[in-house]
Amino acid sequence: MHKKKEGGKMPLVKIKEHYQITLPNSLRKNLNIAIGDYMELEDKDGEIILKPVKLVHPEQAYFYSKEWQQGEAEADKDIATGDVLGPFDTLKAGIKALKTAKI
Repeated sequence: MHKKKEGGKMPLVKIKEHYQITLPNSLRKNLNIAIGDYMELEDKDGEIILKPVKLVHPEQAYFYSKEWQQGEAEADKDIATGDVLGPFDTLKAGIKALKTAKI
């Protein structure tokens, strides 16, 4: 959620030709919004809610799945705690470590 300016007021934007608005720079930076990004709009009790939407190519969708992200989080934790094997100087050393690893 965008922080209110001092005095409790939200940034004010003007509707321009073709009903376009310009998002304040601080808001764009805070939400990492770039030219060409998509926004989802919702009418909620007379208020317009804009939500940034990141589109994912179907071939890449699995990498954003809950299952994949859980695996990534687990791998990050293992790396942070040093619970990893390697690096190895040779392929033979790497294979030997995998065969003797207690998983």
